[in-house]
Amino acid sequence: MDGTSAPPQPIRFGLFEFDPHSGELRKEGMKIKLQGQPVEILSMLLARPGVVVTREELQNKLWPAETFVDFDSSLNAAMKRLRAALGDSAETPRFIQTLARRGYRFIAPVDVGRSAATEASVAPPPPPVRRGRHALSVALVAIFLAVIALGLYLLSVNDQHAGHSSSKPIQSLLVLPLQNLSGDAEQDYLADGMTDALNARLAGVSALRVISQTSSLRYKGTDKPLLQIARELKVDGIVEGSVLRSGNRIRINVQLVQPGIEKRIWGQTYERDVRDVLMLQSEVTRAIVDGIRVKLKPGEKARLTNVRTSNPEAHIAYAKGRFYWNKRTEESLQKAVEYFGEAIDKDSSYALAYVGLADSWVPRAWYAYLPPKEAFPRAKEAVTKALTLDPDLAEAHTTLAFINLYYDWDWSAADREFRRAIELNPNYANAHHWFAEHLSLAGQHDAAIHESELARDLDPLSSIINTWVGSRYFFARRYDMALAQYRSASELDPNFVPAHLALGQAYEQKKMFREATAELERAVDLSGGSPVYLASLAHAYGVSGREGDALRLIDELKKLARRRYVASFDMAVAYLGLGDKDRMLASLEMAFQDRSPRLLFLRVEPRFDALRSDTRFQGMIERLGPVE
Repeated sequence: MDGTSAPPQPIRFGLFEFDPHSGELRKEGMKIKLQGQPVEILSMLLARPGVVVTREELQNKLWPAETFVDFDSSLNAAMKRLRAALGDSAETPRFIQTLARRGYRFIAPVDVGRSAATEASVAPPPPPVRRGRHALSVALVAIFLAVIALGLYLLSVNDQHAGHSSSKPIQSLLVLPLQNLSGDAEQDYLADGMTDALNARLAGVSALRVISQTSSLRYKGTDKPLLQIARELKVDGIVEGSVLRSGNRIRINVQLVQPGIEKRIWGQTYERDVRDVLMLQSEVTRAIVDGIRVKLKPGEKARLTNVRTSNPEAHIAYAKGRFYWNKRTEESLQKAVEYFGEAIDKDSSYALAYVGLADSWVPRAWYAYLPPKEAFPRAKEAVTKALTLDPDLAEAHTTLAFINLYYDWDWSAADREFRRAIELNPNYANAHHWFAEHLSLAGQHDAAIHESELARDLDPLSSIINTWVGSRYFFARRYDMALAQYRSASELDPNFVPAHLALGQAYEQKKMFREATAELERAVDLSGGSPVYLASLAHAYGVSGREGDALRLIDELKKLARRRYVASFDMAVAYLGLGDKDRMLASLEMAFQDRSPRLLFLRVEPRFDALRSDTRFQGMIERLGPVE
């Protein structure tokens, strides 16, 4: 031993770490730019947590008497810079409490090792005892002060432990989009793919409510504080991090944070060969679950750590496919089909890639980009292959249920598959979302509303899910509640076209035709003149007495049909607005020949209510199959 003391160790509080030796302040490992007097103030406060540091002490330490400064202004400016660095507030302090005209006190729990805080919390040893009454008095005073200081320190430690022990267990979780640190936007697919993989694996834990990636993506690139995000989504745990690829190496930094108590539960940096990214996803997921200490049900552990392909190139192609699938445009869906096909070429046993392929064909039929008879059979072939490879894949059961319902018109098979998907993964928002529609179409409106709200809880910022919560009320003829929900969805994303379509249809049922046509005209503009929206606008023009405008749009739809696919169901909607029953029924008959998925709306769509006593229309309803 050389007799020198070890340098003080870092002091941790919340998401911060302060090194008294170097004066460096870091948040979540990132250095915070702070120097000079704010650093010295922080050092003094952390040296005595829970104890008032007086204004006089700060002045004597930082602004000695011989220094000619305006002490009050200088102290206030230094405290303002310190609070800004900590994200703290004098009005609602989390770290530094102001005691008027007295001083300041550090009020948050701290983790202290052999640090300045430990040493400063214990009074220095008393001077050598001199004989006599005065010497005895000095010794007693010194001991008394030491006991008080030690008691204050132990009190702060107890407060810290109490704060940790009183923290609630994590029951709801958000995986924020991992940051792409490469500087190349073309590498976004890698970060998004890793985010999607972590989210999908964690969503399989039934003891957790895991927010869907759709809502998570709303925070991509945001600078919102974690506490604010947690409050907005009503979660008590957040996973965040970054991805950096350089050549064949990939570095991933991930941490699990409990924002409500400013506590980092777990964090780790991994560096691997890009070929090991699949095993890395499994490793990170296990570490997060261990950090949360959540209890897994039988079978969940295996699904949690299952590596779904051993081919990293197949996984990268899959990640690119999901990247383009999320855009939902006609062009991006075609790209998604190509990338999922590439993933299958590289690994023909990759079940998720077949689900992705099926998920890309389905919307091409739903949004009338392709005839249903062309798209749905391809989707069914792909999802059937996925289930052959992995019978417990919730995503595959959900997609199969959608096809069973909208193309096969097999209500009992759809019900069975939806329930199986939710059993396998109760956090899969899309399963609840589509199952809610199944219940609506079957006339079970209260159950549909409940299921749709479950989907919204899991994906609170999804535009489509928020819109279709409104449709659950719309089909139940609760138009005021539908309008309120549609408006909320429209405010969430003013450019989301289906929300304007739904709003227009709800206003139409309330006989508010001016508002209805305004919303539907907006939908047509935003969609670039898509036939689905043109047809609904033509219907609104017709029922509001604007026959000429309705006929003009019907002519436009006929011209479009010469260049691209226009669904016969949409033509039926346009003729319905004019009251042209014969042409409307003829168009519906053609829609049956096309196997249009939207024919199921005939059962509950309010716009068709006037036809429910027509025997020809009743016969069409019966052709849609019995609801069991």
